[in-house]
Amino acid sequence: MQAKLLLEDGTLFVGKSFGAEGNSVGEVVFNTGITGYQEVLSDPSYCGQIVTMTYPLIGNYGITRDDFESIRPFIHGFVVRQHEESPSNWRSQFTLDYLLKEYGILGISDIDTRMLTRKIRQHGVMKGLLSTEDCSVEELKQMLNKDNLMTDQVSRVSTKNVFSAPGSNERIVLVDYGAKSGIVRDLSKRGCDVVVVPHDTTADEIRRLSPDGILLSNGPGDPKDVPHGVKMIQDLLGEYPIFGICLGHQLFALSCGADTEKLKFGHRGGNHPVKDLESGRCYITSQNHGYTVNEDSVKGTELVVTHINNNDKTIEGLRHSKHAAFSVQYHPEAAPGPFDSSYLFDDFIKMIREFKKQHPEAPRQSQMLAAWQANNKTQTAKGELHYAQK
Repeated sequence: MQAKLLLEDGTLFVGKSFGAEGNSVGEVVFNTGITGYQEVLSDPSYCGQIVTMTYPLIGNYGITRDDFESIRPFIHGFVVRQHEESPSNWRSQFTLDYLLKEYGILGISDIDTRMLTRKIRQHGVMKGLLSTEDCSVEELKQMLNKDNLMTDQVSRVSTKNVFSAPGSNERIVLVDYGAKSGIVRDLSKRGCDVVVVPHDTTADEIRRLSPDGILLSNGPGDPKDVPHGVKMIQDLLGEYPIFGICLGHQLFALSCGADTEKLKFGHRGGNHPVKDLESGRCYITSQNHGYTVNEDSVKGTELVVTHINNNDKTIEGLRHSKHAAFSVQYHPEAAPGPFDSSYLFDDFIKMIREFKKQHPEAPRQSQMLAAWQANNKTQTAKGELHYAQK
């Protein structure tokens, strides 16, 4: 079956259909990864986007249960040069085509993805329509113009309920703005007691979970569409150690008075060089984002730039100068991509332990007594015991 991809500038690509049938509108972006297409498909940060893979052969090693980064894919379309229908890999359990059909995702192959990528690099990401229907170009344009790009991606991909991955070490509250499974895996490897909460969880609700630290996850869309996240961070900053990843990094910056802006075509792939300004070392990182923290807006805040992108010099890492809080724009959990930056999870745990040394908690009995005294309206005479029953 024939499939068509129409861009908002009028460019039309005609190729072969695979996956589901119908129509899908989304923001057309590209990913430069050579492998890892299943992790790309299942990354919630791609919600609302039609993803173009620049590597020409996709589907050749199939799909396996173990490589999912979320419970289901959230992308709005998949664009490849060559779709391999018969995968060859001992881990493969089913095909790429089967996965897309299962979740109603359209795919298109046999188009010039190099031309499409060059167009996006030159003109920036743009809205597109992927369709398998037998429609004229004018009809496709009408369908494209009728639908707006979504702004509620975070609420679509975030968990609706609190759940935990129990551990015996530090309790980490992971605020799910579209968290990849790799974040939980990395924390669990370090013995952390991980509690995952919805994106709109308030500061008081997090306090009641008695966390040792808070991790702000990755997620899709514009960080300014998540104002409740900014408020929550402001309320808890300085009270608990905080670590932000990707969208969490941008929300952390906004909460500290910095600003964010949209990149021309974003950073998506597993080969982005990032420089640690303190050590001078360069790390190869996995990235997936279309927004960045504005460099000039950081001036005058209490934020310190710790990492920059070696390609375009955009900000890749921040640290708070007074509070135990830091963030990175890239993915230290990788999946897909190199594991060069997994040490950041160790740094987060070290920061938590140092914070607890500097801010020792009062004994639990003292806290309970203080809470009782604050809430008890009756005054007990000095030296007199107060009993619940006589």
